[in-house]
Amino acid sequence: MARSHREAQRRLFEITETQQGFFTAKQAKAAGFAENTHPYHVQVGNWIREHRGIYRLALFPPGEHPDLMKWALWSKNRNEVIEGVYSHQTALSRHELSDLNPAKLHMTVPTLFRRNSEIPGILVLHYADLADEDVQTAQGVKYTRPLRTILDLIEADSVERIFLRQALRQGLHRGLITRSEVKRVKLSAPAQGVFEDLLRQVA
Repeated sequence: MARSHREAQRRLFEITETQQGFFTAKQAKAAGFAENTHPYHVQVGNWIREHRGIYRLALFPPGEHPDLMKWALWSKNRNEVIEGVYSHQTALSRHELSDLNPAKLHMTVPTLFRRNSEIPGILVLHYADLADEDVQTAQGVKYTRPLRTILDLIEADSVERIFLRQALRQGLHRGLITRSEVKRVKLSAPAQGVFEDLLRQVA
């Protein structure tokens, strides 16, 4: 029994290494921890319950932005695939492309994404089926790429132009956005006009 417990601990740690110490109840079960033992591990302080079905190893060093990992895990589908991609104001902030400091976390999920439980108040969900080339991953968390982020914000019309102009200028200057990407941009007519106006201002 002791050997199997150690093996379960090892497997769970391997899972959490790529998830900043976080894991789901399903992952704990797959590692070898029976579901009826989960409350015990919380009670004795081995695990910290972060949200329904989401835990964190108590002794795992905290990451720089633990909430991003936690809510990414919340977005997992039944096949344990993370579906949420941080986008809009959150992605802009994480790319350090403006001085924007959003109070909530903006996440894009697939158009067919559904949850039976209430959406956590910290999250603002946007529904879209993102192309692979519009997404990048860092520390196990998905973000929209810089140009996609700016275009989403233009379409949403939810951020002052000064922040968009700052983001576009910095993105081009730092090489995070290329001129060839810019030439391929196609938006709705009003948004396209805003984008082209921003380009003229940062040229």
